[in-house]
Amino acid sequence: MNTKAEQSKGTSGADIGKLVLAVLVLAAGIVGYTYLGNIGAASPVRLVTIIAAVIVSVAIASFTSLGRRARHFLSESQFEMRKVVWPTRDETIKTTGIIIAVVIILSLLLGLIDLILKSVVLDWLLKLGS
Repeated sequence: MNTKAEQSKGTSGADIGKLVLAVLVLAAGIVGYTYLGNIGAASPVRLVTIIAAVIVSVAIASFTSLGRRARHFLSESQFEMRKVVWPTRDETIKTTGIIIAVVIILSLLLGLIDLILKSVVLDWLLKLGS
């Protein structure tokens, strides 16, 4: 966890303009993708259109203060992921086996409870009312 205290700053007009431009580029890519589909363009051309629009809009948005914070968050997340101790294959297999055994035991237990309740309701309670 980062111990630095961050001051929250207001979003500047330039940042808002860049974000609006990024949204417009993305919307233009979506419109182009749809338009190319309606005129029967090849699928790779449509795919390139939407991918290019996403890349350009992300690039534009990354130069805003929000984009810088997102990049900082991603770099901090990658740093924290390096600290994670992942289980070995043997530990994963053993844990999975235990979970499967517990699920089987609980399903048998719930099935037994269901049979007991069914017999109580159908055999005892309904016959008492007759």
